[in-house]
Amino acid sequence: MTPQHAAPARATKVRWMILAILFLVTTINYADRATIAIAGPELKKLLGLTPVQMGFVFSAFAWSYVLAQLPGGWLLDRFGSKVTYFFSIFLWSAFTMMMGGVGFFTGAAAVAVLFSLRLLIGVAEAPSFPGNSRLASAWFPTSERGTAAAIFNSAQYFATVLFAPLMGWLVHSLGWQSVFYVMGGLGILVSLLWLKTVYGPKDHPRINAAELAYIKAGGALVDLESKDKAAATQKLDTWSCIRQLLANRMLLGVYIGQYCINTLTYFFLTWFPVYLVTERHMTILKAGFVAALPAVAGFLGGVLGGVISDRMIKSGRSLSVARKTPIVGGMLLAMSMIVCNYVEADWVVVMVMSLAFFGKGIGALGWAVVADTSPKEAGGMSGALFNTFGNTAGITTPIVIGYILQATGSFAGALVFVGANAAVAILCYVLMVGEIKRFEFTTPVMRDLDPAPPLAA
Repeated sequence: MTPQHAAPARATKVRWMILAILFLVTTINYADRATIAIAGPELKKLLGLTPVQMGFVFSAFAWSYVLAQLPGGWLLDRFGSKVTYFFSIFLWSAFTMMMGGVGFFTGAAAVAVLFSLRLLIGVAEAPSFPGNSRLASAWFPTSERGTAAAIFNSAQYFATVLFAPLMGWLVHSLGWQSVFYVMGGLGILVSLLWLKTVYGPKDHPRINAAELAYIKAGGALVDLESKDKAAATQKLDTWSCIRQLLANRMLLGVYIGQYCINTLTYFFLTWFPVYLVTERHMTILKAGFVAALPAVAGFLGGVLGGVISDRMIKSGRSLSVARKTPIVGGMLLAMSMIVCNYVEADWVVVMVMSLAFFGKGIGALGWAVVADTSPKEAGGMSGALFNTFGNTAGITTPIVIGYILQATGSFAGALVFVGANAAVAILCYVLMVGEIKRFEFTTPVMRDLDPAPPLAA
């Protein structure tokens, strides 16, 4: 066969390898966040913490995580996801390992060190999800983006499925310190893997022209992570960018909706194991295994939500309908957790919580919506704002539940609080968001770092 009649090369599938790495990294990310929840009952006894004090310790991560979102987004837009994300993974893993040394301190000093290390982990993790969103925007066409975002987002449930039983066993067999040493060490290894495998579409050594053309034609922002992109010589006008993003009703509705959805996330990440131990009187070992069951449901729901959304797009439904339908339906299912206040059997509680977590998984399409709507000039900043709103729930949820427990001695009000947030998320997407489409700035937000001098007359 002559060269001019050679069959065209088949498109490579490198984007799915990138997604696999995002899934792995996000699994480690959420497992490290959950270490404090698994070790929490032992730390509570060791340090003599009240429910309110424990709520503040649980919330420490989110305080710094939220405050570091905008700087993290700026770093992503300025230096790209590969380098920024590597340092993020390495540092949060190192700080997680250091938490194993809290036992060398006593009293107020131990609490201060514990709180401080959680603050540092929050700062280090700040670029992670905006980085996921940037890479999804760069690597995936619109018709595959919902599935991609759902898969990397579902890693939060897979982290519990895989690591909650392991961490429960570690606490039971080797002591609470071992959880932090093991998980931190795994994260450092994963950071090295990231450095060797992640690139932008135009820079990846294994992608071919056919795949690059396919994802670009489908709406992927293939220049976003390119080393030679023109934006590297430009500076983002941060405050103009933020003002315009927050002034947009669609984006503001998405941001507030994510706060409500993440209230469910942080309940499961922080107080759920404590709920199983104190309210349902399970051992910490049993609680570790039981906590994995709702997480399995959440993982399945998370993947299913993205698949449903993308199939709706391919069948001709609008982007708005395809994204909103799983979100609204999922949040309706998530509200079922309130039923746990009216049942006694542990197996029924586990089934209802699994249904609620399944619904939360189906509805967790926020990152797909961010990838669909973020302006190409500021994908990191838009993702950072979204994550700022969303993870403010990591501050409020543990503290509010702590106060509810201290005032009532029961989780009943806490479950109503979490379920009500699912209802507000529905209202945001139904009444506020409107048409889902890519946002465009009304005034320029990029300017040259080194403007060229005027030409001589």
